[in-house]
Amino acid sequence: MSQDESDYAEEMNLDELRDEIQSIDREIVELIAQRTYVADTIAQVKDERGLPTTDEEQEQAVMDRAGENAEQFDVDSNLVKAIFRLLIELNKVEQRESR
Repeated sequence: MSQDESDYAEEMNLDELRDEIQSIDREIVELIAQRTYVADTIAQVKDERGLPTTDEEQEQAVMDRAGENAEQFDVDSNLVKAIFRLLIELNKVEQRESR
């Protein structure tokens, strides 16, 4: 933890920090909902064009970006990639079920 982060933590009490986590969690869920909506739209386009559900090159590009973003924000890249792998797999299941 950097000095700035330590100073920040000292300025806020535990309830304020928990409120901040709650707000961040809500934002994460909102972003997942937005991502899911866009993925559903992609599924519709794939269906209309007769394209397969799975696009391994695109999945790899998503995973590569996830790893790069994790490094940029100093977050464990394995954790971030695991989350994105789960999101991708859930989207693929939904795409298969909607066809």
